[in-house]
Amino acid sequence: MRKLLQNGLTMLAAAWLLGGCSHKNPDPDGLKSQCTIQGVEAPRWICGLHHESTAYTGVGSAKIGALGFGFAREEALTNARADLARQASLELKSRLNNYYRSTGAAQEEAERVAEQVSQIATEATIADSKQIAYWEHPDTKTIYVLVKADKKSVIQSLKKRLSNRLKSQKAAKAAMKALQSAE
Repeated sequence: MRKLLQNGLTMLAAAWLLGGCSHKNPDPDGLKSQCTIQGVEAPRWICGLHHESTAYTGVGSAKIGALGFGFAREEALTNARADLARQASLELKSRLNNYYRSTGAAQEEAERVAEQVSQIATEATIADSKQIAYWEHPDTKTIYVLVKADKKSVIQSLKKRLSNRLKSQKAAKAAMKALQSAE
């Protein structure tokens, strides 16, 4: 069972890494270009124009209010991490659902396992994320942050968390079968 889990996660990791396109490791500082936020030129990543094949990226924003800069920055980071986690979770959930549809498994079982694995992926993504860029709108005093999580790192963390969390559950078998065919 453990061997099956490891093989399945390894296959998922390979599929995930090979599924990307685009260029490698763009420099976030070189991302300043045509993006306008409320009449002001902003970095391209704020408008969703930043994608990396080797990482998940998320953008969050928050207005600096009475609680100050620190609170607004934390709020923006939370929003960016939520965006990041949503992307990773949706990708994995989609792969699992595709597997289940191809095998004719019960829809209820497929949704339950996909949801559980999705939650674990969300935790792994958030834990592995870091802020890589920041911008403040000069007129509105809104903070924007760009966070990213390396796909390889997320997959490693996901493997570990899946092994620990699903070890004694029936869902582990179903998840492993799904992850094996996620290529």
